Amino acid sequence: MRKILLSATAILLTATCSYADIQAPPGSTYTSSRKLGRGLSNILFGLTEIPEQIVRKNETYGRKAGYTYGLVDGTSRAFRRIGYGFYEVFTFSCPTFHGTFKQPYMKCGVDNRIEMNVHDGLSEFPPILGAEGYYSHVRTQRF
Repeated sequence: MRKILLSATAILLTATCSYADIQAPPGSTYTSSRKLGRGLSNILFGLTEIPEQIVRKNETYGRKAGYTYGLVDGTSRAFRRIGYGFYEVFTFSCPTFHGTFKQPYMKCGVDNRIEMNVHDGLSEFPPILGAEGYYSHVRTQRF
């Protein structure tokens, strides 16, 4: 009986002193369904990189660079994005990037909505054209 009480006390003290993270790990949001959705969106909306890069290069380097360098860079990024999209659609059921379902291309930098590097990396999902709806508030008049 004494051994049982000592064992129970030791287990109770160990359990109360140990700290475990009960939250979901950071990689748990990357699932096979997210990978399939990311692949489909890259295939369907990958061409939006062309006008996006024209606008970005126009703002950064000027009009002539926007319509030449932006067009070439946007086309390159669009083909890369579409290629990654087909890769992710065909391999969505198996973890291919370091044993996870994360995207296989690197991303770095932050533009307050998505992590990206406009020169080297691709964002996880294609860019949004037109009116961007990432603001959760609007100005309305109430009577």
